Amino acid sequence: MADSKTILIAEDSSVILNLTKKILELQKYRIVSAKNGGEVIKQVESQPIDCVLMDINIPVKDGMECTREIRRHSDPRIAKIPVIAITGNANNYSMEQFREAGVTDYLPKPWTLMPSCVW
Repeated sequence: MADSKTILIAEDSSVILNLTKKILELQKYRIVSAKNGGEVIKQVESQPIDCVLMDINIPVKDGMECTREIRRHSDPRIAKIPVIAITGNANNYSMEQFREAGVTDYLPKPWTLMPSCVW
């Protein structure tokens, strides 16, 4: 699995986290997780991450603020990580708000497919 992409799932719901993890592991992705926004930056700084699936409504720091922090990171490898916002409230956000935060793309919950723009 040396060639496997690593995906960070930032999700506070254990049910959604476990389901997402199982789906992606079946596709041969390596999965790491963060239960809140405080853990997201720690995870991206501690290991190479290829993509973040970012729940917008996570505790501590919401997904939009975590994405802004990733985009401002001094390490260009971290600042360029694709961030896919995941939200059950996509209608509460405009594409402009997602773009302003640095979101690469978004998926409404419940989701079933990875967006093709990631890689």
